[in-house]
Amino acid sequence: MATSLIAERRDSRGRNEAVRLRQKGQIPAVLYGGKEGAVAVAVNPKELSRLLHSQSGVNTLIALKIEGAPETRVLVKEYQLHPMTHKLLHADFYRVAMDKVLRITVPIHLTGEAKGIKAEGGVVDFVHRDIVIDVLPADIPEHITVDVTGLGLHDGVRVRDLPTDGKWKAVSDADMLIVHVIAPKVEAEPVAADAAAVAATPTAPAEPEVIKKGKVEKEEEKD
Repeated sequence: MATSLIAERRDSRGRNEAVRLRQKGQIPAVLYGGKEGAVAVAVNPKELSRLLHSQSGVNTLIALKIEGAPETRVLVKEYQLHPMTHKLLHADFYRVAMDKVLRITVPIHLTGEAKGIKAEGGVVDFVHRDIVIDVLPADIPEHITVDVTGLGLHDGVRVRDLPTDGKWKAVSDADMLIVHVIAPKVEAEPVAADAAAVAATPTAPAEPEVIKKGKVEKEEEKD
């Protein structure tokens, strides 16, 4: 099911236009694909951010509503964030055909507690947290769930072991390891003789760092 997002057409572009839009509570965006080519639009950043932070994230199928145009199904192609505030600055969308397979990346979610943790003292190593799949737009999964309950020490799950409902096909290498249970790393204790030698070694008092004036001046000149 697609989630709705309202967009407005915009005729002008450039930095001034972006500033004007942000003052109105909107951000510039571009819609790609279709007979019209690239279409400049404006969207509400709060509404788009809500979609991007949903369970399906960038894979959220969006019903984009533009005044005077039929509703169209889109996905987020990319988006830009402010480096300091992390607020949305710009977004690109692309049209999708509901009858054509898409190649996308979906996250892996783990569930359960591996039997190799308590029984054998192992730890879960989550190696790859997403995979690439082929799927129709209407069947895009929010995530793929992997139950690790039955994993003992040195057991693992690979792409070929992933549960599928037949609606998507894995593209990632079938042998790619997703998760496994490994023995915890044990740090070797220092030899007593080495420890004694270290303790007997006199420690030089810490000295303040000396900064050469010439170096500072050069750095200031560069700045």
